[in-house]
Amino acid sequence: MIKHIIFDFGNVLARFYPDELSAPYVTDAEEKKLICDIVFDRLYWDILDIGSISDEEVRNGIRSRLPENLHEKACAVYDNWVKNLTPVKGMQELVADIAKTDSKIYLLSNISKLFADTYSEVEWIQKLFSNFDGIVLSGPIGKIKPNKDIFDHITEKFDIDKNDCIFIDDSSINIEGAKKAGINGYLFDGNADKLREFLFK
Repeated sequence: MIKHIIFDFGNVLARFYPDELSAPYVTDAEEKKLICDIVFDRLYWDILDIGSISDEEVRNGIRSRLPENLHEKACAVYDNWVKNLTPVKGMQELVADIAKTDSKIYLLSNISKLFADTYSEVEWIQKLFSNFDGIVLSGPIGKIKPNKDIFDHITEKFDIDKNDCIFIDDSSINIEGAKKAGINGYLFDGNADKLREFLFK
């Protein structure tokens, strides 16, 4: 089995779908679409991933683009998205099984400081991450995939041999970034059983 396995988080370990994350706070279909389009706009999330915008600046931006009657709902969606994440089917079990082997497990995710500060409050995520040998989140360090520097960062930080390593992500762009950094990649399609077969073959 591969010695070092690096996982992405969103849509690899956790489902990240705006409709699901907004469901506890918005029921009207038109309101939900409007709120999701604004709250999950890459205009904010790309900057959040690199850690160069505050949560309050995002809230202010959201409020400035929505009718006043939707401010409270929209901010609730943003403030609580971490706790409303749910696991990708089969991936908790796969990570737990890998942890029983000699392979080392790492996380490399483009994700905000809000996640870094609050994920420990979510029981299933905390339990999942207890299996990991190292975690690198983009927001706190100001480096993002697919840039080479974040792949160099994680391999240097945890003394990972790139020649005995696999990076698992749902983004082909990030997989190409890993390959340019000298790391083999696996493009995850949501099928945990298929990934299990690949890793344990």
